Amino acid sequence: MGDYEATTVVDVAPNVLFDYLSDVERLPEYLPQMTEAHRLDDPSPQSQGAEARQPGEAVHERVEVAAVVDGDEREVRSEAAIDIVEEGRKIRWSAPGPHDYHGELEVDFVADGTAQLTVRLHTEHAEGPSIDEALERTLSGIKATVERPDKQPRE
Repeated sequence: MGDYEATTVVDVAPNVLFDYLSDVERLPEYLPQMTEAHRLDDPSPQSQGAEARQPGEAVHERVEVAAVVDGDEREVRSEAAIDIVEEGRKIRWSAPGPHDYHGELEVDFVADGTAQLTVRLHTEHAEGPSIDEALERTLSGIKATVERPDKQPRE
């Protein structure tokens, strides 16, 4: 069993970064192993804006994802659950399977135009160093994508 965490600073406003990361269709843009991500349901009434939710209430999304498994080069498809919590800027996910795989991204304010991005992961699959490396690659991918002038999310 393992709990893992990694953090980086991103030169993008926190609200802009959170909006970008909250769009599940963009997962393949910054996760190199991800080849597809699609919502499985129409948007719920709760996803229509913060005023449609209770404070701290998450927008729940069911997503189908496809990814290339490291070292295997085969594409694997799976369903995942994603909860987007605007208050506190958190995105939580979980995926079915034998490893109790779930985690969260959290976007915090550092300064105008700068955010701190933290990823936390829990899995029963214990390969510490490779998981730590994967988290660092994920954060590097997000940072590189959103900081590129031609890919900069719009405020």
